[in-house]
Amino acid sequence: MSVQNVKPASLEDFKINTKIKLSALWTSVMFCYIYGDYFSLYVPNKVADFISGQTLLDSPIKLFSASVLMVIPSLMIFISVAAKPKVSRLLNILFGIIYTAIMLLIAFTSIAPWWSFYVFLAIVESILTAVIVWIAVKWPKVV
Repeated sequence: MSVQNVKPASLEDFKINTKIKLSALWTSVMFCYIYGDYFSLYVPNKVADFISGQTLLDSPIKLFSASVLMVIPSLMIFISVAAKPKVSRLLNILFGIIYTAIMLLIAFTSIAPWWSFYVFLAIVESILTAVIVWIAVKWPKVV
């Protein structure tokens, strides 16, 4: 037998359920959010701004609003798996679009040398949430 006729061994693969894909994508989005906020602590004067209270979240209402904004993607990790397909699909499309828009807005308004990591993560997050919308829109139908 010649070397040309030998096929490389294929790796075993299986079809991943749409709910699992969506849940994994929301998990990836959340990791990017968390790392973006963590890395922001390394930006010069950021910790000093926290200590002095000079932050974007400088009131109880703003802090609560930010909490509401961040709890939705966190819950989507579970909802994507646990909800009925029609509900999961609708929520993934709705929140995927909303969070894609939010992250693109952040990406285009955070352009400064020390914030390049934040812009990068916002673009990655936008791509991930756009993929969430795409997968939810293309959710396979039962025949």
